Amino acid sequence: MKKIDRYLLRAFVGPFVLIFFITLFILVMQFLWKYIDELVGKGLEWYVMIELLFYASASLVPLALPLSLLLSSMMTVGGLGEHYELTGMKSGGNSLFRILRSMMVASLVISLGALAFSNYLLPVANLKFGVLLYDIRQQRPALNIRPGVFNKDIDGYSIRVGAKAPDNKTLYNVLIYDYTGARGTENVLYAKRGQMYLTEDKRYMIVQLNNGTQYQENTAPSAQGQHEQVRSSFQSWRKVLDMSAFTLNRSKEDIFKDNYQMMNIRQLNASVDTLQRQLDGSRVQFDRYLQPYFTFMRVNVDSVAKADRIVVADTRLPFDTLRATEKQLLYQKALVNIRNVKGYASISLDEQKRLEEQITRHQIEWHRKFTLSLACFLLFFIGAPLGAIIRKGGFGLPFVVSILFFVVYYMITISGEKFAKEGVMSAVSGMWLSVYVLFPLGLWLTYKASRDSALFNREQYAQLFRWIPRFFKRKRPVDPAVV
Repeated sequence: MKKIDRYLLRAFVGPFVLIFFITLFILVMQFLWKYIDELVGKGLEWYVMIELLFYASASLVPLALPLSLLLSSMMTVGGLGEHYELTGMKSGGNSLFRILRSMMVASLVISLGALAFSNYLLPVANLKFGVLLYDIRQQRPALNIRPGVFNKDIDGYSIRVGAKAPDNKTLYNVLIYDYTGARGTENVLYAKRGQMYLTEDKRYMIVQLNNGTQYQENTAPSAQGQHEQVRSSFQSWRKVLDMSAFTLNRSKEDIFKDNYQMMNIRQLNASVDTLQRQLDGSRVQFDRYLQPYFTFMRVNVDSVAKADRIVVADTRLPFDTLRATEKQLLYQKALVNIRNVKGYASISLDEQKRLEEQITRHQIEWHRKFTLSLACFLLFFIGAPLGAIIRKGGFGLPFVVSILFFVVYYMITISGEKFAKEGVMSAVSGMWLSVYVLFPLGLWLTYKASRDSALFNREQYAQLFRWIPRFFKRKRPVDPAVV
């Protein structure tokens, strides 16, 4: 039986690894098409793109892993049933659980690996991916000077060229407006020919002009209050422009570490505890703010409550006995108090809602790490029994059925998470909703597979509905003339 276990283990792990990398590649390509507009035209180096795709692929593992486990288990067990290997093993006295023992151990190891990955590696990958994507979004597009069009990408300069040589370095009819002066455009250069190229470190751009003219306005006014213009010709003019704004500046990762998607279980627990303390403090502060405005909320007001004799002295005047001016003052004071309470209540309510939403999102991320691992293990108990029932291997029917079940699982997961974020359900109920649905389904399919149930047998379903045509079939009347 050990040889059979090794054989089944190899038959299960091989398709799982292949399907996992194929699914991950498809998801990465989908990610690339999603962010293609933010990546194209910024002159990114090839290693930056590979780094971004690597971090993106790590963040897509929780989506590719359940599908791969479901499809590989269905294909493996379905292939065994198609070639009557599963029947031969059962005829030898082995139960379905005994046959699938090695595959169950492998799926358990994969599920525990998913838990470790989501707790230790995924937060780091999300952090690095978020920081790198933010830096790419903040980077300017690559400098592209087109003939006949003014380019203002370089701060303080507007450059127009008449034509460019095939080497993309030599320029003709170069016109440069210099805005770096205190008074705006006071320096204009024109040259018939020039060169423009970057330094080796790509931090500076060298502009070399030949046979040109410089038009410069004198900042000191003349006696008539007018500014003189100085025109000078030059044979060679050289300018070094700073290109640091076009390079990818890497931000520090510390400023993004407070995001809940970039925390492990221990950090999430600490963050939830801190947010809960802030929420409780906000509620206590709100109660203390209201006490001076509402007398029934005051505590320890009656200082003679412990005395044997309680004396109540009401020195307040009835409202009807007050003068009109005094009533008006009371109205105004009451309105001011109401506005103060309403404004503070609105601010405090918004703050408490924000803290509650943050706590919910942290709890959702905390439960996600466990539901991913358990969902992978439960999907195995859906895929393997389905393969034993369908008895078809390859990428045909198992692929279609596994996609349908995965879509149902994904929709339930997304719906539960959305309900939890909107407060319709708690974080526990919303994130574990898919597990609540998969667990009884996996038990039922495993029971059917262990009893060799023909769940997808078309002949059995056709036998159930054969009575319908006979029900509508009427007996023809007998013609008396024939008799």
